[in-house]
Amino acid sequence: MPDARRLNQAIRQHWGIENKLHWALDVSFGEDLDRKRQQNSAQNFSLLNRIALNLLRQDKTTKLGIKGKRLKAGWDNDYLLQLLTN
Repeated sequence: MPDARRLNQAIRQHWGIENKLHWALDVSFGEDLDRKRQQNSAQNFSLLNRIALNLLRQDKTTKLGIKGKRLKAGWDNDYLLQLLTN
């Protein structure tokens, strides 16, 4: 029975990480509302969103949520440059 418990824990841990990532992408980037279907566009934009999410999560200079940091990066070129160079 210990193997079943370890397997259950591994599965739950995997889905916890997956759900956390998906939730962040959906809330911050509206990924579920995207309707990109042309060739590889959905995969390309998903990759760009994940890169952007990681850059925003790494930033500790601003006390905003991911969505707020994303908006700030869109309005403030200095902040955007800071995100891209750190």
